[in-house]
Amino acid sequence: MKSWLGCGVALGWLAFGARVCGQELRLEIEPEWEGAPVVLGEALSSGRVGDLSLSRVDGLLSRLALRRADGSWLESDRWQVYFSAQKQRFTVRADGLPAQEFHAIRFQVGLDAETDASDPQVWPPDHPLHPSVCGLHWGWRSGYVFLALEGHWTPAEGKTSGFSYHLAGAERPMTVELPVRFSGGRPATIRLGMDIARILAGGEVVHESSSTHSRKGDSLAATLKDRVTRSFRVKTVQTDLYQPVDLVQPQAKPLPPGVTPLRPSISERLPKVKLPEDNPLTVEGVALGRRLFNEPRLSRNNAQSCASCHDPAKAFADGHGHSLGASGQQGRRNAMALVNLAWAGEFFWDGRAKSLREQVLLPIQDAHEMNETLDRAVAKLEADREYPAQFKTAFGTAGITPNRLALALEQFLLTLVSQESKFDRAARKLAQLTKQEQRGLQLFITEYDPARGQLGADCFHCHGGNLFSNHQFTNNGLEERAGDLGRMEVTGLETDRAKFKVPTLRNVALTAPYMHDGRFATLEEVVEHYNGKLHRSRTLDPNLAKHPESGLGLSADDKAALVAFLKTLTDEQFVNSASPVHQLSKTQ
Repeated sequence: MKSWLGCGVALGWLAFGARVCGQELRLEIEPEWEGAPVVLGEALSSGRVGDLSLSRVDGLLSRLALRRADGSWLESDRWQVYFSAQKQRFTVRADGLPAQEFHAIRFQVGLDAETDASDPQVWPPDHPLHPSVCGLHWGWRSGYVFLALEGHWTPAEGKTSGFSYHLAGAERPMTVELPVRFSGGRPATIRLGMDIARILAGGEVVHESSSTHSRKGDSLAATLKDRVTRSFRVKTVQTDLYQPVDLVQPQAKPLPPGVTPLRPSISERLPKVKLPEDNPLTVEGVALGRRLFNEPRLSRNNAQSCASCHDPAKAFADGHGHSLGASGQQGRRNAMALVNLAWAGEFFWDGRAKSLREQVLLPIQDAHEMNETLDRAVAKLEADREYPAQFKTAFGTAGITPNRLALALEQFLLTLVSQESKFDRAARKLAQLTKQEQRGLQLFITEYDPARGQLGADCFHCHGGNLFSNHQFTNNGLEERAGDLGRMEVTGLETDRAKFKVPTLRNVALTAPYMHDGRFATLEEVVEHYNGKLHRSRTLDPNLAKHPESGLGLSADDKAALVAFLKTLTDEQFVNSASPVHQLSKTQ
């Protein structure tokens, strides 16, 4: 078969092709057992077999082909990839796709005869066929294991035994063909489920034999190979690319039995992120955190929850100039929107909390907010009929503590990822900005420097990048109001006077009123603030202080264009989803 690549081959385990040649296709391989994610070492549903668990799901894929709308195939004979459940290697990549419509994909589980018999010493150290990378080569000259399924099983009455099914041999190819529609003119991710239960007949195969190594004439190997070709299914097709899960969510230790990991789907258009190793996202932990986020018993009068000040419909802000406490008392500042918190390192307008798990406990105890002690909050949860069991399910052992309360809330908040606005869709060629919105974007990213002929709005210094925040603390030219020194209250430094955290502009059209004290009711007022005369002080941000005292002089059309662009940052999917983890999928 001829490769579609015309500009070279990258020999990494997950890639081939050069990004400059065309758009990229990602395949996400998700091992399943009857539709549920496979968790290595955990018991699976297996009928009369008894307890059965998997300890290894490793394989090689090759010979990717895509069927065009006219029925012809775009083929490659230089695509080899390795996936592994144990090593969390599920993402494989194909670059250089032409801007055509495709209606099906085809690939081979395993290798062609020539590649299978090739000398493994020729492969570079990071190539998927290098023996030290994949661990699937049987010996220096004897070929590869194409799919390795290993584990343990315990009959209803009997001792635990192992099974080992190694499928190999190019004479009987395992070819998978699946209907799926997508465009090569934009990046795409296709999630493929691989049902191990279908291959192992729900576990019943262990009664026939506990092993096969695909020797000539082995009928079991032939049967399993046939099942492999029918074990894959298309789960989702998304027009985006996502950060590798092993980099986003590394795990310092195995999850407790019965706890199901959540796999975050975070766009590669956002900066690389690394979630806490000691608090990995799980189905059970996020569900508990979501419930706690909406739990009014965390307040002294059992009337206010976290969600009271962080409404999903308002992008997790509350619409008040100053947040209101459990007893209706007015707080000092505006409730910040809870968006893309995984990238933040300091929290609150003054940055007094250094982590999410620290941040979430402070409002519970604050006299101006929920006004409750942690001991009393924990006691109320312990007295509930459901919470003790839910905490045990989420953490593997019994016990409700302030730390576990914080960890569950942290898990939930880390799932609040906004990446599906009109701006994002336009970047993926799924939407088109209007001329006014395009003008607003141009003003947003252009410096104000008349000496060099640049007359932009200069927004990008603080709100640049796809997060639309630099996560710094700045004085943005607001007149000081008594009783609030901003960042200076935390650091004690005069140089931090009147500095506040730069909020993200994602979903900003929904989070009025604006600024730390809610002094501006509309986006138009915000734009006019930066366009006009700023309050001058020694801590005014230099990128604002360099502007003339008379202001930027933006026209009415310019200001309207800026507002129009800011509205393209609204993520309706994020706001309207009943579950903010719509971007995540359950898998190993």
